[in-house]
Amino acid sequence: MGQTIATDGPVFPNLCVYLIDQNSERQSYLKNVIRFVEGDLRIVSELSEIELPSIDEGVACVAVFLGIDLELERQLEIAQQLQQEFPGMPAFQLYDEHSDLPDKLEGCDNVIGSIKLPSVYDDLMALIHKAQVYQELKTSDVQTARPVELFRSLSGSSRATRRVNKMIEQVADSEATVLILGESGTGKEVVARKLHFHSVRRGKPFVPVNCGAIPADLLESELFGHEKGAFTGAISARQGRFEMAEGGTLFLDEIGDMSMPMQVKLLRVLQERTFERVGSNKTMACNVRIIAATHRNLEEAIKNGDFREDLFYRLNVFPIEMPPLRDRVEDIPVLVNDLIHRIENEKRGSVRLTPAAIAALSHYRWPGNVRELANLN
Repeated sequence: MGQTIATDGPVFPNLCVYLIDQNSERQSYLKNVIRFVEGDLRIVSELSEIELPSIDEGVACVAVFLGIDLELERQLEIAQQLQQEFPGMPAFQLYDEHSDLPDKLEGCDNVIGSIKLPSVYDDLMALIHKAQVYQELKTSDVQTARPVELFRSLSGSSRATRRVNKMIEQVADSEATVLILGESGTGKEVVARKLHFHSVRRGKPFVPVNCGAIPADLLESELFGHEKGAFTGAISARQGRFEMAEGGTLFLDEIGDMSMPMQVKLLRVLQERTFERVGSNKTMACNVRIIAATHRNLEEAIKNGDFREDLFYRLNVFPIEMPPLRDRVEDIPVLVNDLIHRIENEKRGSVRLTPAAIAALSHYRWPGNVRELANLN
C-alpha cells in the first residue's frame, strides 16, 4: 500500500469509515487499509444503515466511500441524501485501474474527492485529513472566516507533524497561554485556529491581529479600542480586539515586533486581566485566551533589549515549535495531493506530478515553507 511510516500511536485515533460496495475483494482490501491506520471500516448496502456512534463511544466517523459498481445516478442519489441527513459527512468516489476517474457529481459539494484502488498510503492520509477538515469547517462557527487551505498545512504524518498535533491535543482544552514559534510560512496561525477549535471557547470569537503589520502608534487603539475624540481622527468610539475576542481567543501574531511601550501595556493586561480604552478612565475586565506567535528568537531579543523578559515568561507557558518544511519532507506528497484537490475544487483545472517531480520537490530547501509550496504556479 505504498510506503510504511512508523508511528508513535494511531495517526487518526478512533477512525471510522463507511463503505457502500458489495464487492467482497474490495471490502477485504479496504478493511485491511483502514485497519492499517487503526481505523474501522463499516460496510453497508444503503445509506439508511448508517448509524453515527454516540459521543460516549469516542469514535470519529469521517467519510462514506461510494463503491465502483454504483451507477453515477445512484451515487448522485446517495450523495444528495447524505447531504440532507448527515451534512457534516463527506463522501469519496472509488475507482480502479479498470475504471475511469469518476465524473464529478454536480451540486454535491459533500463529494470532496476520489480514491484510486489500490491506494497509496500518502494519498489515503491526505484524503482522510481532508475529510476531517471538511467536518471541522461544517461544524465550526468560523467556517467562512478563512479559506480551507489554511487548515491543510498541518497535513501529513511525519514525526514532526505528529509531535505538533500531539502538543495541540495536550493544551487545546486548557486555559494555558501558548507561544507558537517557527519560521514564516510554517503554519503558526493554523495551529492557533486548531487550538481555538478544540477548546471550550470554540463557540466564541477567534480574533487574529498581526502586531508587526500595524504601526506602533496605532496598535494600542487596535488592541484596546478608543473613545470618540481620543485622538485626531477618532470620530466615534471603537471596540478593540480584546473586546471583540471576549470569551474567545485572541491571537497575537508577530508578537516579537511589538514595541517596548506596548509590551508594558500588554503585560499589565495579562497580569490584571483588565484594560482601558484609549481616551477612557473606565477599567474593563477581559476574559480571553491569549495565543501568541513569532518567527523571531525572543531569547536573543531579550539579550539585545528588544523584548521584555517578564512578558516572555508570561507568554511562554506552553511553547510549540513549528518545524520548517525541509524537516518534514515526508509530508510533501500529502501536501501536494491536498493542493491538487484544492485546485480541482476551485475549477482551475487539474495537474498530476510524476514521482521524479515529487522527489525534486522533496530535495528543495523551501525557505518560504508550506506557504511557498501552496503558492506554486
